[in-house]
Amino acid sequence: MTVVNGRDGGDLDGFHVGRVPEDAGELVSDFASEWEDVSFATRVWERAVDDGYRVDLRVHVLRGEPLTTLVRLREFLAGYHERDSAEWPLAEFARGGDVGLAGGGEAFWLVRPGLAVDVLVDLDRFDAETAIEVAGSVRELPAA
Repeated sequence: MTVVNGRDGGDLDGFHVGRVPEDAGELVSDFASEWEDVSFATRVWERAVDDGYRVDLRVHVLRGEPLTTLVRLREFLAGYHERDSAEWPLAEFARGGDVGLAGGGEAFWLVRPGLAVDVLVDLDRFDAETAIEVAGSVRELPAA
């Protein structure tokens, strides 16, 4: 895969992250977690700072029955991030034939019921559009 203005992010739980911003940290870690009957496969890119480490980019692959529609995904993520869903300013963005939601350095979409992807960037490091650019590079891998 060709990576423009960045580097390849590798494979994560059935998806390929095609573009990571060149300035994202070099320390890459994967985590697995669960919240409210949804499992998360997470990859973070972080860098050393004076007082420890700072996460520049996170990509979550979410799997679970509660994720039935884009509206339900938004409600789920609002709860996960402890935000008021009604007050969360998001705008639609196109992902091929699909539509996702983005705002405040986050971009997410429903791949199909039960499966979603969420991309978050550090707004002190990148502009909000970077989340949409990274999201646009994420592709589901063919089933093995």
